Formats: sequence, C-alpha cells, structure tokens
Amino acid sequence: MSGPQCCANPPTLNPNSGAGHVEKLGGLNTYVTGSPDSKLAALLMSDVFGYEAPNLRKLADKVAAAGFYVAVPDFFHGDPNVDGGRPLQEWILCRSS
Repeated sequence: MSGPQCCANPPTLNPNSGAGHVEKLGGLNTYVTGSPDSKLAALLMSDVFGYEAPNLRKLADKVAAAGFYVAVPDFFHGDPNVDGGRPLQEWILCRSS
C-alpha cells in the first residue's frame, strides 16, 4: 500500500499538454497520439494523478514517435487525486465503489 509521500508532489495538470488530442473511446475521454493507421498500438494507464499529467502525456508521445498509436483513457472520469482534498485511502475507496 502506498503512503502519503507518493502524493506529496502532484503534477500541475494540463488538459492541453502533449502532441495528441482527447477524444471519446469506449465512452471515456481518452488522450490519443500517433497515427491511427499504425499496425501497432499501446494502452497506457495513469497513476492517481490521471490522464492529464504532463509526464504521462510526454511518455505517450514518445511511444507514438516509435510508431505506435497510443491511447490513455480517463478511468477516473475527471476525478484524479491531485488536490489533496481527500486522503488517498478515502479516494481509493470512492473509486472502487
């Protein structure tokens, strides 16, 4: 189980970061990057900070530059744990119900 230090330095989320764009895939807002015509694909999962974390999008863009079509879904439906408003354990419990 992770401790409070894992969320001590959250990123500044930026919905406009990255070379890709957001579209609906499977009913979820999803950051997509790379050529949709690629024969290679990668699905990246976010940590508690969500799919708008700039470093995650940079990673997705690097994978796309290697020839992959990359999708990063917003599994948290716009509710990542970045504001510190709720303790991490409480946030996790809310996500699992």
